[in-house]
Amino acid sequence: MTMTAPAPDDHIAKRNVLILVLAQAFLGAQMPMIFIVGGLAGQSLATNPCLATLPISLIVAGSMLSATPISAIMQRFGRRAGFAIGATGGALGGLIGGYGLYLGSFPVFLVGSALTGIYMSAQGFYRFAAADTASDSFRPKAISYVMAGGLLSAIVGPQLVKATSDAFVIPFLGTYMAVIAVNVLGVGLFAFLRIPRPEAPKEDAPAGRSRLELLKTPTIAVAVICAMVSYALMNLVMTSTPLAVVGCGFSQNTAADVVTWHVLAMYVPSFFTGHLIARFGVEKIVGAGLVILAGAGAVALQGVELGNFFIALILLGVGWNFGFIGATTMLAGAHEAHERGRMQGLNDLMVFGGVTVASVASGGLMNCSGGNPVEGWAAVNMAMAPFLVLAGGALIWLVLKPKSATA
Repeated sequence: MTMTAPAPDDHIAKRNVLILVLAQAFLGAQMPMIFIVGGLAGQSLATNPCLATLPISLIVAGSMLSATPISAIMQRFGRRAGFAIGATGGALGGLIGGYGLYLGSFPVFLVGSALTGIYMSAQGFYRFAAADTASDSFRPKAISYVMAGGLLSAIVGPQLVKATSDAFVIPFLGTYMAVIAVNVLGVGLFAFLRIPRPEAPKEDAPAGRSRLELLKTPTIAVAVICAMVSYALMNLVMTSTPLAVVGCGFSQNTAADVVTWHVLAMYVPSFFTGHLIARFGVEKIVGAGLVILAGAGAVALQGVELGNFFIALILLGVGWNFGFIGATTMLAGAHEAHERGRMQGLNDLMVFGGVTVASVASGGLMNCSGGNPVEGWAAVNMAMAPFLVLAGGALIWLVLKPKSATA
């Protein structure tokens, strides 16, 4: 008589997922807020319009540079410590960014943007924290649910922008004051997390693979490439969207509405992305995400009517969701627990490195590659093509490779 293995108990994992969903919803609201106003504020402060999106680029650069140290802190002191550092960085970023607006100083504003990147980096680890205490069967759903917490941030963030951007004589200053409040109030959520602090390694514990050895693992390499491309292309287009919408004759509030629908599209699919991964396999979902991202670029190139903006940005959000959550799930199952701090920090360093380049390129393509906003917007969307080919080719290579060779 055979005994059936007991079903894994995911009670603690589900509790942690709930806390992380709330953090994603409340603390995460600051990211759409800053992405909506960052380029517009930068355009008003910068002497060169090509540098309009530099504040957003520095947010992503700050996230990239923070990824490895925050991952190391979490590996040694636990997730709560790293998340608290992230919220502190977000509050300081809002404070200094607001002070830069008050002074009319672009350099000071850029310093605040770079500090905001510390929060963005910490937020990126919410998805990995969801997987820490989850069983193998619950892991893709846990990651997906936490990402779904961004649904509320997609609603709250842009509405806060509408309510606060003109609250003071200085445009957007009220938005940065709201960012400070979000971080100060939201940091208390992490006290309720129940994720064990990683045990100190024993003398006879396995050292794990080096960073180079990890990256040579086919599944890990393809997961990192697909995550980089999905996130970088989403950022490339989203960063230019407010500039394009306003530049094509629509209002700032209309730009906020377009971004709202985009961020909703980023997170609404998360309610079922995990189920789709479990049913169809992670490679198919990542592939679908890349195809949808290509569709977003195609729609954007058809014209600059308001409908084109809305449809393109909705497709951009869905494509990012499938590509990024799929790549995260692929990565989470491809390394051991004692390799977690090393691999997750390296992954986010590379992902946000790509996003940094994309956000810098976004402003240059939008404002300096054509004679008007229509030509700039077309250049932004055409730039997606080679990177989609790279990620798609890597994914096809992995699928065709014998399973025994992907481990």
